[in-house]
Amino acid sequence: MIVETIMNEDIITLTPTDTIHSAVLIIREKRIRHIPIVDDSFQLVGLVSDRDIRDAAPSIFRTEEYKNDLQKPLSSIMKTEIITGHPLDFVEEIEAVFCDNNISCLPIVKGRKLVGIITGTDLLHSYVELTGVNQPGSQIEIRIPDKAGSLHDIAHIFKRRNTNILSTLVYPEKSGTDYKILVIRVQTMNPFMVVEDLKKEGYTVLWPSLPGISHE
Repeated sequence: MIVETIMNEDIITLTPTDTIHSAVLIIREKRIRHIPIVDDSFQLVGLVSDRDIRDAAPSIFRTEEYKNDLQKPLSSIMKTEIITGHPLDFVEEIEAVFCDNNISCLPIVKGRKLVGIITGTDLLHSYVELTGVNQPGSQIEIRIPDKAGSLHDIAHIFKRRNTNILSTLVYPEKSGTDYKILVIRVQTMNPFMVVEDLKKEGYTVLWPSLPGISHE
């Protein structure tokens, strides 16, 4: 999955000369947390967050004393060192950027021109789609050896049962062994026949667990 398939292209923007007050109104009205700041060519020059607004806005107890602060331009508070992405970046790589840099928003640019924006919520929705948990089905977790051909062999077992696979996910065991955990989401509400087939083939099924039967 690439970024342009999930990015929001309907972007609300402001310019560096717009006031802090205008950003306050937009954030409240649109219920957003970030506003990209662009120049006349729609090139990204800054980013303002709701936190920047809160820090710059006067206290409700001293509004009259500092009300002129709201008329300052956004150039006075906007962030100019911005991490950006490209429309053809992979979503998985973008997720790593979010985690490594502790950010909640990523402007997407092409030749410095702003073309989209991605938020943490967008990434969460894409994860739901990738895992298939938004579709009716069941999840099976299998402990498999970390070697070539393992996924092919297991897929053949599902094929024999005519069970449709919605998604797969592989991650290493925490213990650092030569095994991995394969998570398969299948389009059936009763996966136990496939589970039995997997066990007969010598695989360790971690989930679902059948009553009275061990994982081994």
